[in-house]
Amino acid sequence: MNEQQLREGIVEVGRRLYARGYTASNDGNISTRLDDRRLLMTPKSVCKGFMSPDMMVITDLDGKKLSGDRDPSSEMQMHIEVYRQRPDAQAVVHAHPPIATGFAVAGIPLDRAVLAEVVTTLGSVPIAEYATPSTKELPEAVRKYVKAHDGMLLANHGALTLGSDLFAAYYKMETIEHFAHISLVARLLGGERLLSRQEVDRLQGLRGMYGIASPAPICPPSDVEGPDESPLGPSTSLRAGDPPSCQTVLAPETGGARLVRDAARGAVGKDGEIRLTYLELTALIEAAVRELK
Repeated sequence: MNEQQLREGIVEVGRRLYARGYTASNDGNISTRLDDRRLLMTPKSVCKGFMSPDMMVITDLDGKKLSGDRDPSSEMQMHIEVYRQRPDAQAVVHAHPPIATGFAVAGIPLDRAVLAEVVTTLGSVPIAEYATPSTKELPEAVRKYVKAHDGMLLANHGALTLGSDLFAAYYKMETIEHFAHISLVARLLGGERLLSRQEVDRLQGLRGMYGIASPAPICPPSDVEGPDESPLGPSTSLRAGDPPSCQTVLAPETGGARLVRDAARGAVGKDGEIRLTYLELTALIEAAVRELK
């Protein structure tokens, strides 16, 4: 695409984000590469649903403004960090989709093997640690996960996606919110049935068949560990140290069954009742109430 087409693409992505309620007021930001040295991005303090192509700002990869009548997004450094860590990334979208952000606020990652399409495309959606928006803390928090993930939640903030073009990054934002919505409904109905580890491995093998470029493979069970023992096997806590080189997906080992009743993050009684912690239950109820308003 030429520069004008990219400007128009950002306008269209912004319009879709606003129309779907993924942003409110002046929230969110969008960027794309112009070339190896320059970025085109949304300006500061503009509603993403009412932009025009001439509003966009051009910066270099150090954040220096090169052209544009407005200032670049206040979260520009988060975008720049993604481009530094992921040379394959051509576009970045940051928004506040309400249900996914509800999971981010509740501290619940979208890392369970629930939907085959999500396992095959995104793998899992972790939560980057909380960082004050518009500060250098935010790119530092994103850096931990961006090499292994094309999408992540930002604790108490929103969600971030990247892709091979503007619409690829936008569609991943749609996928995250759709995944969050289904996960919420399933939990309110008593809990998910998870895909087994064997099925996750099978789905991972389909990535090549469908030409899905994933930044990292799904971690084998031996690469995750945690303090809690459960029927689902190891928890999804990452080992301390370097950023992960694989995607952590919560999937139980089975003797052949492809679906297993979810027993994660909450005990399962002998009568089959799913028991959530008070914080988990409160977070799910609050998210459901917000969705109904």
